[in-house]
Amino acid sequence: MAGWIMGMQMMGAKRRFRLVAVSLLLALAGPVLAQAYTSPKPVLVAAAANMQSALTELVPLFERGHRARVSLTLGSSATLVRQIQQGLPAELFLSADEDFVFRLADAGLTQDRGVVYATGRLVLLVPSGSRLVLDPGLSGLKAGLSEVRKFAIANPELAPYGKAAVQVLQMQALWPGLQGRLVLGDNIAQTTQFVSTGAAEAGITALSLALAPEVAARTRFVLISDALHGPVRQRMVLLKNAGPGARAFHDFLQSPDAKAVLARYGFR
Repeated sequence: MAGWIMGMQMMGAKRRFRLVAVSLLLALAGPVLAQAYTSPKPVLVAAAANMQSALTELVPLFERGHRARVSLTLGSSATLVRQIQQGLPAELFLSADEDFVFRLADAGLTQDRGVVYATGRLVLLVPSGSRLVLDPGLSGLKAGLSEVRKFAIANPELAPYGKAAVQVLQMQALWPGLQGRLVLGDNIAQTTQFVSTGAAEAGITALSLALAPEVAARTRFVLISDALHGPVRQRMVLLKNAGPGARAFHDFLQSPDAKAVLARYGFR
């Protein structure tokens, strides 16, 4: 009888030991499990404003496939370059013009000289109720110039699409007649908003923004001939502090899935 009691006590002690051991393992594993399910640090991306609409599709597509998060800073390419030079914590820069990427590279702030991820196109945009005749050579705009009190373009000092717009207007001899009527957007997204809200009777903007549903519902547009302006080569580059997530997003933007999205927004 005494032996049976002693055996039961030993079994109880072993059971208690196992319970303590399991509890200890769970206590140790708790922080590890919590860390595994913690959201990773977001990928910090500075992107030209003309990418705004396309990125509304591209970012969720990347995040679903990579279990990552992307934090966007949008603006004109020139403004973003200045902010990066002043310490903006960006890891990847999506410029609307490759010259701005080269500027950062020459300053030693990038990992390389980047890669072209898209080529943009310009459109003449008017409110849906406008009587202006739209054509690729802008002869309808020239004929109806008297009806245009405000004409919107992006600031050519800040935005590549603004610089290309000036080239178009000068090529078609429209530049002199628009002096005093120009409304300059800080970036191409603001320029698009001027026209879509009726604050300007017409403007030149990016095809990618004109195709956005909320803009297309209130406007109409025509593609401007590429022969009227220099190519808008959009280049991206990894900054010096770029981590694996930024590299993954950089590579994703060159994938067939991403290129299909970019094509839907008018990029080549």
